Amino acid sequence: MDPPQPPAAATTGSTTVLSHLISVDTTLSEYLHSTVKPFLPHLLLLLLELSADFRLFFPISLSLLLAPNSSTSLFLLRRPFLSSLLLGLLLDLLLIALIKLLFRRSRPVYNKNMVAAVSVDHYSFPSGHASRVFFVASIAHLFANHDANLLNLVVWLWALLTSLSRVFLGRHFVFDVFAGASLGVLEALFAFRFLRFYL
Repeated sequence: MDPPQPPAAATTGSTTVLSHLISVDTTLSEYLHSTVKPFLPHLLLLLLELSADFRLFFPISLSLLLAPNSSTSLFLLRRPFLSSLLLGLLLDLLLIALIKLLFRRSRPVYNKNMVAAVSVDHYSFPSGHASRVFFVASIAHLFANHDANLLNLVVWLWALLTSLSRVFLGRHFVFDVFAGASLGVLEALFAFRFLRFYL
């Protein structure tokens, strides 16, 4: 006996809502790209893009963890932070790649002159840059003491500007960035709770 099929109206309704959301996301993203990008220095947008690149972030974090003077009190204080940061960055890389392969959402058609580092970079959803910067900002916030309010503010501002720059550059749609940022915050909470004593 065949399993019962969902009503055609319900299937059509959910497809229509999803199509409408994608349409709104696409229209809003293109509007922001075409309206804001001409007024921002292209070099600034590219610097923000490079500042959140995994190929830059991971080696620097690893070198800090492996730096000499490992017996100093400063190292003992920073070790849980760097452990969470490194393992969280690896988790982020794996999750982003998996989600991109599952959804395979094409990047905006006006996304020009982008060199994909790996094949999954041809896909748009979710934004790896947004997940990475919000992961870093969240993990830094969780580990920061009360005297680091200004530094926290700077890191959160960097995360926000870098994420917005993904839309302004035409690399991503707005919802890609929102999903990536949300994922980054969740990864930071997980890393802070479970990963800080593994390295």
